[in-house]
Amino acid sequence: MKGPLFYAKILLFGEYGIIKDSKGLAIPYNVYQGALKKSKILSEAAKKSNSNLEKFYAYLATLEVQDLVSFRLDEFKSDIEDGMYFDSSIPQGYGVGSSGALVASIYDKYANEKITVLENLTREKLLKLKGIFSLMESFFHGKSSGLDPLNSYLSIPILINSKDNLEATGIPSQKEGKGAVFLLDSEMIGETAPMISIFMNKMKNEGFRKMLNEDFAKHTDACIEDFLNGNVKSLFGNVKQLSKVVLDNFKPMIPIAFHKIWKNGIESNAYYLKLCGSGGGGYILGFTEDFDNAKILLKDYKLELVYRF
Repeated sequence: MKGPLFYAKILLFGEYGIIKDSKGLAIPYNVYQGALKKSKILSEAAKKSNSNLEKFYAYLATLEVQDLVSFRLDEFKSDIEDGMYFDSSIPQGYGVGSSGALVASIYDKYANEKITVLENLTREKLLKLKGIFSLMESFFHGKSSGLDPLNSYLSIPILINSKDNLEATGIPSQKEGKGAVFLLDSEMIGETAPMISIFMNKMKNEGFRKMLNEDFAKHTDACIEDFLNGNVKSLFGNVKQLSKVVLDNFKPMIPIAFHKIWKNGIESNAYYLKLCGSGGGGYILGFTEDFDNAKILLKDYKLELVYRF
């Protein structure tokens, strides 16, 4: 047995904002993927995955959501006993949706009356899927928007207008230009739950809420608009503003070792950094008008190309 592949995702814009109902844009990232597999002899990693699937099975068995979704749990349990595991190249704790791909693969294989990519994906269907995935992925994060699995499952860019308004979207095709979106590897694991908890504490502060509703949301929305419409010049201006807002207000989510290079990017206009997922480690997302130059300036770090302008 080898299940279909489910890809990593990148939330280009909207980290934290989408928790509070502002816009977001998520795209599949097919450099990393995972699939369900079965084997009689399991490696250490596969054993660990198999035991995690067992815990996930126990969690799904407690979900009372028959009207929303039901699973063929007996089949799931028997596959786990037969040595099923999730074989994945998606780095964990890196903000690129490792648990999302796993959730998508389980829904795909065991959900009854599942919604498929081949259907006409109305807003209602997208919201229903997001609701199902939110419940399923909460096992891993304590609180999940359901977006990562949704993106992985459908493997298409998703535009989040608000909590109750999602749509599948298209992004401009890549150009052979000098500009790029890239990932910078912090070489640290980020834990989602503690970062969300820091954010929720900050939300108790009126000044922080005001910044989020005004500056953060305004620049995020403008970035999404520019990116989808291919307004590259305007996009970099807005990404710079967003990078500043994040550096000033989300410092605990940016590993200390990266505060300086974050600031250098803004001051030199050579590149702009932003959070990729909840932060605290994992990947940092970068935007630059000259990728070759950014690679020289960031030569001490591992960079991965995501998209070309």
